[in-house]
Amino acid sequence: MPVISYDLPERFVVGTVGGPGQRAFYLQARAGSRVTSVGLEKFQVGLLAERLEELLDEVLRRSGGTAPVPAVAPESLHDDSPLDQPVEEEFRVGSMALAWDPEDERIIIEAAENDPTLLDPDEPVELEPEGSTLRVTITAAQARAFADRALRLVAAGRPPCPLCGLPLDATGHVCPRQNGHLRTI
Repeated sequence: MPVISYDLPERFVVGTVGGPGQRAFYLQARAGSRVTSVGLEKFQVGLLAERLEELLDEVLRRSGGTAPVPAVAPESLHDDSPLDQPVEEEFRVGSMALAWDPEDERIIIEAAENDPTLLDPDEPVELEPEGSTLRVTITAAQARAFADRALRLVAAGRPPCPLCGLPLDATGHVCPRQNGHLRTI
């Protein structure tokens, strides 16, 4: 299984291609001219950002405030630029893992491809993912900036229906709370 590694990349962001309701989400790492983009789902972006924030807060709490973890993302690390073009998806993310490396005082993010076509229903499921893995090591400050951008990106989607919470398109949607009737904004 190939591992694509980035240790303190110049850029590590989440971004989208397409308009609201049609967005495709990507993690993207860049070091020099080398760029890697992996596709993932919106809910994975939100979970990754939330878990990063929780991990950083826990590291800060356990260290008694001595760990090099900023409470908020430094302004100098905010990155609102679009994804580097062209966006060429290496693989779709099936699972993710986070870790704090206490020796280097850095965050390790792994996004692994789990190809369901490789699973045999008659064989036990292996704990190791099949396919490729993107492994990125970043500082706590970079992680805060990443999480901040990711949460803003997720929130920038279509507004939720006030009745059922499902996303509203510009033309409305078939609302289950309206017994299948079209609900408009």
